[in-house]
Amino acid sequence: MDPFQQMSDWKKNMDHFFGDSFWNEFEGLIKPTIPQINIYQTDHELFCIASVPGISDLDKLDVYVDYTTLELKGSIDIDHSYGTVVKEEILHGVFERKIALPFPVRSDKIKATYKNGLVYIQLHRLISETSRKNRVHVHVLEDS
Repeated sequence: MDPFQQMSDWKKNMDHFFGDSFWNEFEGLIKPTIPQINIYQTDHELFCIASVPGISDLDKLDVYVDYTTLELKGSIDIDHSYGTVVKEEILHGVFERKIALPFPVRSDKIKATYKNGLVYIQLHRLISETSRKNRVHVHVLEDS
C-alpha cells in the first residue's frame, strides 16, 4: 500500500469536489512562490524586480514577455555541501512563474538587467496607433 498514491487520490477527490483551482489558494501558505517579485507601475511603464539569488550563468534564466504576461523560468542553486542542514529559509530550486500584467506591453522595447541577485525588467505600455473600429461605407440600393 503506497501512502503517496492515497494522498494523490485524496487530492483528486478534493479537486473534483472543490474545483481544480482549490489548491492554488493555499500555494503561498504552503510554500512561498519563487522568485519573489515586485512590480511598480506608472502611466506608460512597468518596472519589475525579481529576487533570483545564486545565478552565475544568466543563460539558465529565461524571461518571456507576451502581451500581458511576464514569465520567469530558471533555477536558484545554493551550494550546500557544508554539512547537515540545521535551518533553511532561502528558497531555491527550479522555478517557473507567470505573472499577469496590468496592461499590454510592447515586445520591441524591453530591458532586463541583473545585479546583486536581482533581475530588473523595464516594460513599456503598448499603445495601439490604429483603432480596431473600422467605418463601414453604406451603399444605397436603387429600387428596381
